[in-house]
Amino acid sequence: MQTEAVLEHHGGSQSSCRTGSKSWQYSDLMEKVDGYLMKYTNLVTGWQYRYFVLNNEAGLLEYFVNEQSRNQKPRGSLPLAGAVISPSDEDSHTFTVNAISGEQYKLRASDAKERQHWVSRLQICAQHHTEAMGKTNPPLQTRSLSMASQGSGSSPGSQHRISQNSNALLGLSQLQRGSSLYSSRKSLLPDHLLEAREESMFINQQVLLLQMMSQAQGQHRDLIQSIEGLPSSQGPSPLDQDLLLLKATSLATMTCLSDCLHILQLQQVARQKVPLGGPALEWLEPKLPDILKNGGTLPSITKDDGKTEGTVLEPLEMDSCDIAGEQEEIDATQEVDDSTPAEEEDLGAVEEERSVILHLLSQLKLGMDLTRVVLPTFILEKRSLLEMYADFMSHPDLFVAITDGSSPMDRMVRFVEYYLTSFHEGRKGAIAKKPYNPIIGETFHCSWKVPKATTPPSAIPKEGTLCASDCYNVRFVAEQVSHHPPVSGFYAECEERQMCVNTHVWTKSKFMGMSIGVSMIGEGNLHLLEHGEEYTFSLPSAYARSILTVPWVELGGKVNVNCAKSGYSAVITFQTKPFYGGKLHRVNAEVKHNPTNAVVCRVQGEWNGVLEFTYTSGDTRVVDVTKLPVTRKRVRPNELQGPYESRRLWQHVTESLKERDMDKATEHKRILEERQRKEERHRVETQTAWRTKYFERKGEGWVYYQPLWKAAAHSSSPVSTPQNP
Repeated sequence: MQTEAVLEHHGGSQSSCRTGSKSWQYSDLMEKVDGYLMKYTNLVTGWQYRYFVLNNEAGLLEYFVNEQSRNQKPRGSLPLAGAVISPSDEDSHTFTVNAISGEQYKLRASDAKERQHWVSRLQICAQHHTEAMGKTNPPLQTRSLSMASQGSGSSPGSQHRISQNSNALLGLSQLQRGSSLYSSRKSLLPDHLLEAREESMFINQQVLLLQMMSQAQGQHRDLIQSIEGLPSSQGPSPLDQDLLLLKATSLATMTCLSDCLHILQLQQVARQKVPLGGPALEWLEPKLPDILKNGGTLPSITKDDGKTEGTVLEPLEMDSCDIAGEQEEIDATQEVDDSTPAEEEDLGAVEEERSVILHLLSQLKLGMDLTRVVLPTFILEKRSLLEMYADFMSHPDLFVAITDGSSPMDRMVRFVEYYLTSFHEGRKGAIAKKPYNPIIGETFHCSWKVPKATTPPSAIPKEGTLCASDCYNVRFVAEQVSHHPPVSGFYAECEERQMCVNTHVWTKSKFMGMSIGVSMIGEGNLHLLEHGEEYTFSLPSAYARSILTVPWVELGGKVNVNCAKSGYSAVITFQTKPFYGGKLHRVNAEVKHNPTNAVVCRVQGEWNGVLEFTYTSGDTRVVDVTKLPVTRKRVRPNELQGPYESRRLWQHVTESLKERDMDKATEHKRILEERQRKEERHRVETQTAWRTKYFERKGEGWVYYQPLWKAAAHSSSPVSTPQNP
């Protein structure tokens, strides 16, 4: 998360801001944030609701008893300069704010999305004020650098421990002797010579620190090389868990020391207005081996014959990117029932490739944004993320039935039912796998045939022989409209029923220790044109748990659904399993009539199991998600698809994964990603803007270029008989 905050800091537009005697750059990303959070006090009092305000100008996190008392003096405040803000791995709601004074706030948000928002904004503010502290405060006095001096605000015992640890790690005895000698003589010097001597002494000490840091950096590299150079045939393996932990600890220590030294450098530069001399220190960041950046396996992992096996492939024959912005004519008559297996194969390679995952984890930091980290190929699911979004429409009969509701309340409950049942089929099997990251300009098209309600179930012919007149047609199109950030847009419509849904989603991955969190940032809009209603909704976060053993998927967070015209809304809460006790995959929902604040329906159960709907009348209804019929989507064969359609684009990777040839799959995937980077560089050099095919930018979102509601608004005549798209 700290990395993310730094990236946002450098990426946002900035303007000058002056607070008191401090001048720093105010970013437009440093928005005002306030609201209720739960604050942990102690074992007796426990958790209490408090109203928190992020004061960006002062660099303070303040809290009040409630919102009404915010005009009074804060109940408490915490300075953010130098503070560390960390999401807790115990659940998806808790985070801590650790000030440099040692004071800590343990806080809990209402859901994962709210926690993410607070953490990111606090980190941006902390980053700004930490840099401001380094640039505007006077350099540390020489006595502050002496580990044996008094009056620094710490206890003698703590100073003794610091002295011991520092001497043991970096050998700062030279600094101690120099500082003590100078301290004994400084009272004999005139003021102007004293200031010059202090400046010179401070520079010499920083140069010495740089040299020591350079030595420590070399020792860190030697340690890494020694561990990775261990023979795997005898003795401890380079992938032994204890050695991997040692590597990670060493890297974290060096990063922390580098951050501290960077603040000292900023202080001196701000005072002298010139760069410091002396040796330059390379800024340490978690770095993955090149082979892992390409999603491959480690060179130290060998085959049975003891030889490292690699695969070098010729570049794939791919069409030029010039056609990426052109719309494709989709002939629905070419679509056939999808023959792809409904379930993904078990991830049998997890234990075999466990060492690769351990090595990868040793390079990551808690809270690190994984958007640009390429994970090993063997954990990939054999489909693109765009196709995964299409699988959320695997119950198109429930989707079409929304508009059949006899009242606004009924239609809202039907939408909640469709929404809750859509996630189960979107997950291929119980094992967590990662779909392909879509290439910018990539598209996916499919459709479903939904038998009309007037057709008796016993009279419905076998799949594939349904007549067009007996079915409604639901068509779907998705497009990757942006690469940084990775935004997908998808649209589905049933023209006969005059209903459509438009959604844009931005996925954001985060490393959380033994799990990976994926935030689904975006919004969806369902239009029921027959009733003039529009439903807005958000999406839950997803978590891949137990990534070292058998990974599985858990949903978490709060989802809001709202229909402004009817006045009905719904709050859906996906509950993550608590550390002790509790059940998996729990979800509950409430449908409310906003004008009267009356709850008209409650839902509880599991999103991948049994859901129970309870109405205010006392009636109940049970839906077993596992027993719902699944309608297979219809897609065109790969040879009839365009070069940027998902299945044709990724066909070589998919085939290699089916053959369990991970090296070959990795190389095909690398070629696609390298081509994307090459095309992006070309657009930057030629100052050519990316042109999307099917979606247009509207404010903060993306909208299908020819939505059903636009056609209805421009047509005054009755709806004509729809033609095949």
